[in-house]
Amino acid sequence: MWVCPKCGRSFKNKEQSHYCGKPPATIEEYIAAQPEEAQDYLRQINAAIKASIPEAREKISWSMPTYWKGRNLIQFAASKRHVGLYPGPEAVEAFAARLTEYKTSKGTIQLPYSKPLPLELIGEIAKWCEENN
Repeated sequence: MWVCPKCGRSFKNKEQSHYCGKPPATIEEYIAAQPEEAQDYLRQINAAIKASIPEAREKISWSMPTYWKGRNLIQFAASKRHVGLYPGPEAVEAFAARLTEYKTSKGTIQLPYSKPLPLELIGEIAKWCEENN
């Protein structure tokens, strides 16, 4: 077990990434708390999702920016080398042919910082999530 020296919480993995103290209350607070190199990517992804599903409510769920409409529609989060987009396994399967250049797994799409963001595709995925829930 590893104990964070800042907040005192215990974790299975040494130096596990987590929030010390109060978690962010809004998506903008979440983005502002991330490393500077990730913030522009996160803002662009947030804007693409917001434009595609404007009726969805913004919130933080599972410590991630989330768009919600009766249930979680789509989420995203910063990682060390990529932004994880979490539209769910059905969406990843529905868009598989257009996601071949990205690493995917069950319900997850990894958008590396080293590549331009597919903002139109992100918007389409968000819209699909809204329509298919």
